[in-house]
Amino acid sequence: MTHSALASRYASALVDVATGPKSGMDPHVLLTELRGFEEVLAGSAELRSALASPAVPPARKRAVVGAIGAKLGVSRVARNFLFVLTDHRRIAMLTEVLEAYDLALDERLGFQRAEISSARELTQPQRDSVSDEFERLTGKKMRMRYAVNRELLGGLVARIGSTVYDGSVRGQLQALGRRLAAE
Repeated sequence: MTHSALASRYASALVDVATGPKSGMDPHVLLTELRGFEEVLAGSAELRSALASPAVPPARKRAVVGAIGAKLGVSRVARNFLFVLTDHRRIAMLTEVLEAYDLALDERLGFQRAEISSARELTQPQRDSVSDEFERLTGKKMRMRYAVNRELLGGLVARIGSTVYDGSVRGQLQALGRRLAAE
């Protein structure tokens, strides 16, 4: 099983727990709590090494994770998930698991992600218009991520999954050129 497939399995299980009827917590808050632990982990090479080392007893690792979790004020669900990753020696995959969790959570909640690149910063009314149009086009609620791409002359390029919608000036000129060459 590949690393990302394994991360997706852990993420999927966490989404099941976070969105389950007995969870009692906001799945986005859970992500925030786990991101806090991720920051602590990223900031300490010694901690990463100790949690990954087979020489450190599992009970000791759990005690360390529990103590850090208590200082961060993480929920029982977040703490237990960190215990599972630690017990299975997968704590090094935390970042990958959290990225997969974020994607899986959006899917479960009916959101589609879109990456929008434009020649200049879009105003809020423009962003709303783009979002509304893609929601109409896809039939799903959208999570938009906007970026400025100075290489674009004008217009915008949207990536939704593996589909690219090129509404840039360059893309329109290339399409026009292809049509003229075909005639």
